[in-house]
Amino acid sequence: MDKIITILAANNTIPGVTTINPVKGENNTNISGDLTGAITPMLNAIIGALGIVCVGIIIFGGVQYMTSTGDSGKVKKAKDTILYGVIGLVICALAAVIVNFVISNIIGA
Repeated sequence: MDKIITILAANNTIPGVTTINPVKGENNTNISGDLTGAITPMLNAIIGALGIVCVGIIIFGGVQYMTSTGDSGKVKKAKDTILYGVIGLVICALAAVIVNFVISNIIGA
């Protein structure tokens, strides 16, 4: 088992394992690749969770709208809640696109 790990580490195929070339003495790590690999899934998970919260707010606004019983104040509040949820969902989608674009084009370069 140690031989397999040593072979994989020498080929830089184990994430997070760095090797030093004994002949040249240089470090064989790619810092931008490690940074991209660590940050991208974390940010996508955060943005995904916020998107789920926005969908929950939209559903909550729909329930408010259905239970408003024609009261104009409650109807307006429900419509505003739905609108804010949709705006939040659009912002989450744009944030995901911007984050992935910046990480792949600026940090990944």
